[in-house]
Amino acid sequence: MLIFESQREARTQTHKLLIAFAITVVLLVLAVNGAMALAWGVMWGFWAPVGRNYPNYFFQVNTALTLLFVLGGWWVETSHLANAGGQRLAERLGARLAQTGSHFDERQLSNVVDEMALSSGLIRPTVMVLARDQGINAFAAGWSEEDAVVAVTQGALDYLTREELQGIVAHEMSHIREGDTRLNMRLVGMVFGLEMVYRMGESLWEPDDQRRFPHTAVIGLAIMAAGWLGWLAGHGLQSAVSRQREYLADARAIQWTRSRDGLGGVLRKILTQRLQNMEPRRLGASVQHMLLVSNESGKMAHWLDSHPTLEQRIRRVYGRPMEPLPLERQNAASQSVDVDTPANAAAKEVPKWTLS
Repeated sequence: MLIFESQREARTQTHKLLIAFAITVVLLVLAVNGAMALAWGVMWGFWAPVGRNYPNYFFQVNTALTLLFVLGGWWVETSHLANAGGQRLAERLGARLAQTGSHFDERQLSNVVDEMALSSGLIRPTVMVLARDQGINAFAAGWSEEDAVVAVTQGALDYLTREELQGIVAHEMSHIREGDTRLNMRLVGMVFGLEMVYRMGESLWEPDDQRRFPHTAVIGLAIMAAGWLGWLAGHGLQSAVSRQREYLADARAIQWTRSRDGLGGVLRKILTQRLQNMEPRRLGASVQHMLLVSNESGKMAHWLDSHPTLEQRIRRVYGRPMEPLPLERQNAASQSVDVDTPANAAAKEVPKWTLS
């Protein structure tokens, strides 16, 4: 894929995202007005004298407040991330700068990032580490190459070989190359704004210290119900934008590293962690689309997952199902062992995976 084609595709994705966000905001305004009308009727309207209508400017005020919270939340979050956005977002998630002078694994990570920057022709991103997360994961963030960040978890440093580190870094740097990080930063602000309505309702619903609900509890519950639709729509936007971009980043990582066992080994070790029920540290709903693999749990998270499944991605890397890998640093020569099933016996030829 040529870089100019990639840039055009990223701009097209941005335009589609803005249109989808506008439609979502309109639907959310309608939902809030409907919920508030119902709450008003339950509290006062149904018991009022016949002929009493809604208060003056009832729907106008509801609409204005909803737009204030959604668009204001989007603007505030985006403005907060405008300067040094990649590093600021990474620090909010608990990442710190890699300490190359005192940690061998972090020095090796920094060297791998240098190598991948040369291979990809990109400006070297800032290297950061999520030192409290034992799950294998990573993300890239930033508005441009100049303020881009690549962050990996401590689990990635502990369990991955050098070749696998190359695979995970190449995947994240592909997101930088293709303009995905800028799109993802916009998504963070949009999802934050859409969730603001739910948070407003939650604040009106919460009981006091004596566990007594305020008079606004019914209104708060109605706003929470409408705001939940905003939360759902935000996750839907993440899923719509991110899934195909993950396949492209996987393919680009294999192209740059000349090895399918690099990224493939990463995905297979993450599969091992999932099978062993190793709980990663949750990094927040608004940034799930930025991670190498999402780490939310529950059926709803699975339905709205912003990534293809691990099994789908592994099959796409190798051309067939592969077994999980043990969580240890082993030689790549022992990694390409496929699952011993009759269905795989005739699937030994690995199809070529192109970027066109």
